[in-house]
Amino acid sequence: MKQWSKSLIINRIAFVGNYLPRKCGIATFTTDLCEAISEVYSDKNCFVLPVNDIEAGYAYPPKVRFELKEKDINSYSSAADFLNINDVDIVCLQFEFGIFGGKAGSHIITLLNGLRMPVVTTLHTVLDKPDIHQKAVFEEVAALSDRLIVMSEMGVEILQRVYNISPDKIDVIPHGIPDLPFVDPSFNKDLFGVEGKTVLLSFGLLSPNKGIESVISAMPKILERFPESVYIVVGVTHPNIIKNEGETYRISLQWLSEKNNVESNVIFYNRFVSMNELIEFISIADIYITPYLTETQITSGTLAYTVGAGKAIISTPYWYAKELLSEGRGVLVPFKDSDKLATEVIKLLENEPGRQAMRKRAYMYGRSMIWTEVAKKYMKSFEVARIDRSQFNPGSIDYAGPGIYYGTLPTLKLDQLFNLTDCTGIFQHALYSVPNFSHGYTTDDNARAIIVSVLYDELGFTDPLQLTSKYLAFLAFAFNENNNKFRNFMSYSRNWLEEKGSDDSNGRALMALGTLLNHSSNQDYNSLAAWLFEQTLSSILETTSPRAWAFTLLGLHEYYNKYSGDSRANNVRDILAGRLLELYKNNSSEEWCWFEDQLSYSNATLPHSLLCTGKILNNSEMIEAGLKSLLWLVKLQKSETGFFLPVGSNGFYRKGGERARFDQQPTEAQVTVSACLIAYKITHDKFWAKEANRAFEWFLGRNYLSTSVYDPATGGCRDGLHSDRLNQNQGAESTLAFLHSLLELKIQEQLTIIEKKILI
Repeated sequence: MKQWSKSLIINRIAFVGNYLPRKCGIATFTTDLCEAISEVYSDKNCFVLPVNDIEAGYAYPPKVRFELKEKDINSYSSAADFLNINDVDIVCLQFEFGIFGGKAGSHIITLLNGLRMPVVTTLHTVLDKPDIHQKAVFEEVAALSDRLIVMSEMGVEILQRVYNISPDKIDVIPHGIPDLPFVDPSFNKDLFGVEGKTVLLSFGLLSPNKGIESVISAMPKILERFPESVYIVVGVTHPNIIKNEGETYRISLQWLSEKNNVESNVIFYNRFVSMNELIEFISIADIYITPYLTETQITSGTLAYTVGAGKAIISTPYWYAKELLSEGRGVLVPFKDSDKLATEVIKLLENEPGRQAMRKRAYMYGRSMIWTEVAKKYMKSFEVARIDRSQFNPGSIDYAGPGIYYGTLPTLKLDQLFNLTDCTGIFQHALYSVPNFSHGYTTDDNARAIIVSVLYDELGFTDPLQLTSKYLAFLAFAFNENNNKFRNFMSYSRNWLEEKGSDDSNGRALMALGTLLNHSSNQDYNSLAAWLFEQTLSSILETTSPRAWAFTLLGLHEYYNKYSGDSRANNVRDILAGRLLELYKNNSSEEWCWFEDQLSYSNATLPHSLLCTGKILNNSEMIEAGLKSLLWLVKLQKSETGFFLPVGSNGFYRKGGERARFDQQPTEAQVTVSACLIAYKITHDKFWAKEANRAFEWFLGRNYLSTSVYDPATGGCRDGLHSDRLNQNQGAESTLAFLHSLLELKIQEQLTIIEKKILI
């Protein structure tokens, strides 16, 4: 038997899904599963994060530790943080489209994206014909889950056929049931005043898709042969039906009973019964009936309970019933066919030996479905998920990458850039590849986009959508004359959300303007860019962010190449470069060769800016500091097998602390490419060209997951690399980071070809 390290032992399990006393099937299932695992594995700490559909919530038991608000997406990200900081080993998600907020339950993706531990997801619905929203959400939930649990073989078939999910990721675990005795139905009938009667039973939350009217319509024919029969319907109307339609459906059933003159033989128990009460109801049933109206039901707790209790069962042929009642464990009748239903009820009641044999087959089959057995199967699934996550070792990746990319760079494709850009500017975020209007625009991203559009023009391409004009117009609109700074965040409705942006956003704007002024031949662009540059440059001296200084220095480097005589700009450059060099001197050591006591974001920008400024000033101290710190950084961000492994944004890396490996951001690869290319131009050492290409290879799949972060179908780039998956969204920062790196390498490729021709 495989030995586990202590880090792989499962101690804390969190269940996410509805929970009692909320009245729904998912709540009952989650409660039973959590309790079963707690009982079988008493050494485990099991707790629950239920979803509230009402503001007041519910009177939950102590196992509930954190409550999600169904429609509040922020509560989902907060829940992820809660799970992460509580050292949860496994999250067991109960997935059903209707219980989570957002289109097709999409809010749950926010929670899953934020988790650092394995996720095992029970799929309570598996649609074979999902709409576009359901399919997108379902596929994302599946991708973010380490293992998927379905309750039938049909579920496995649909997952493979419709969603292309590997069977190796799927576990089939039956719906759990209480361990009920095999009893004679007459034993408890006196408790409900039906002694001496034949009891037909249906139970569960009442809704129009349950088909109760089919049984009521069959009752006259049944009563002709067995006049002492009663049909008991147990359960309240589904809360969502109550909310939208009231008790219309229940009343229609009562009217139908009166119309058929069977009202005295149809008994409604309009309440949500406890498990003990439910067991008593099940015990008195001579025949249990599930007359559902459509086949697309992948599981049914009510059917599972009655099979486990050894009941004679008649059902319509929905997916779960066809599988569970096969091999003589029940009888199937066509949908909405009351005559056939009545015929089969009569046959079963007339054939006592056959009915008892059916009961026994069902009961014996149900022994593998009792909750103690199901709990053990779930624990095995948890263990596999935990081991599989731990056994992915980045050091074991065997990558036969192309090395130097000269001549083999991907084709330049701007589809996603165009897709993210409207008449206002570039959208900040995307849902998959679709622009996310809710997060609007930022100066940060439009500044990045200016640089990409300028580099695009540098390669001689025509800009069909006048992208530079749009991005520059955004910066002009962002400029606030009251404080000579740029705003950063703007809503989709074009309302600014602040009076001034961050230090970094102002630095990036100056970097973009300087780059535009150096490369553009459009006089209108240059005139506007020069005015914005002049108005905002001095205000950068008020900032305290080293990265804001570095971004500005890169802009000043570009600006100097065209306007070297601007003494005011040169003065700002000297001040900022002096500050950055002083930071390096004060914080650097042989073991920690860096500007600060931590590595955070856009790290390579700091040495990059010193290299550029040192080259202009012919300052060997700055160049040495830039090269030494960049060398330290690229060595630190290289895996044992040689691929680029940037510091993750989920905690960064503080001196003396633990280094975050995730979430890895595309912008870290981009700034490393840029810095290494400058180092190559200064030193002519091919080592730096190789390091630039190594960082670029991260986009194309030479990374921790051996998975392309770049999407060749759209020309966009996914938003990051998690420990076990990609962030599938293709927002502005990520897409621009890839395009920036690709364009710089293509420009370097052209320069290399020219240099070779000159030498020849």
